[in-house]
Amino acid sequence: MDLSIIIVNWNVESLLYRCLKSIFVFTQGIDFEVIVIDNNSTDGSVQMLNELSFEHRNLRIFFNAKNIGFAKANNQGLRAAQGKYALFMNPDMEVTENTAKKLFQYMEAHPDVGASTCQLQYSDGHRQPNVKRNPTFFSQLWLLYKLHHFWQPKFFRNYLAKDFDYSQEQAVEQIMGAFIFARRELMTQIGGWSEDYFVWWEDLDLCKRLQQINEKIVYLPISRVLHYEGKSFLQQKSLKRQTNFNRSMLTYFRKYHRWPAWLFLKFASFDSYILSAVTQIFKIQPKTQSKL
Repeated sequence: MDLSIIIVNWNVESLLYRCLKSIFVFTQGIDFEVIVIDNNSTDGSVQMLNELSFEHRNLRIFFNAKNIGFAKANNQGLRAAQGKYALFMNPDMEVTENTAKKLFQYMEAHPDVGASTCQLQYSDGHRQPNVKRNPTFFSQLWLLYKLHHFWQPKFFRNYLAKDFDYSQEQAVEQIMGAFIFARRELMTQIGGWSEDYFVWWEDLDLCKRLQQINEKIVYLPISRVLHYEGKSFLQQKSLKRQTNFNRSMLTYFRKYHRWPAWLFLKFASFDSYILSAVTQIFKIQPKTQSKL
């Protein structure tokens, strides 16, 4: 089999349906399967998936009795996958052309590339930034204190790769976990997604481990995918989101940075809880990093 498309779902039934239908309409010319891991959804996703499974024999579904998180669910899909390549994509996405075949052909022609991604686009037609550089201590400190909403100095803009040219094919450091096309054997070799994370930062960790073994990560402008970003994200209140973010950020810094940086960020994270509580009380909706 050429490709296994792995999707982790949690309570986004209508978007998942749209995503799956678009995959089956546009993906042609390669042998593929779609694996959906449902993390104990309660919104009708289960019934919808069961009905779709009768229409598409290459749709495989796993229902979890609880929400085991993004990384563990992706690994569950990876273990079940049979494709030469694995495409990890979010359920709030929609393909509008034969993106999978285009990336498959590129990866076949470039054996030195371990993982790739393509253009992501919001539903209103604007491009979604899905490339960043490796996180630094100061960039994360800036985020914790919400200072990026008022001023974005050079070091912070560098972290967000504000100077990145999305019209050009380039090797990059970090790509968004919403859409990653990778060699399945390579993913298995590095142990899949790090289960040290429940949600967020697992994509940064994945890219970091690929860098450590000198595997190339490439951004490709050869296709685009629509991304209705953050629908599962918005189901959580501000303080809960901040708690998940801080936990994952500190896990990453404990693994890949010196302990003083981790310790200082740990203290700063307590201040971020206060700021998040304020935004929750006043119902201020924070922006995701890709919309900064």
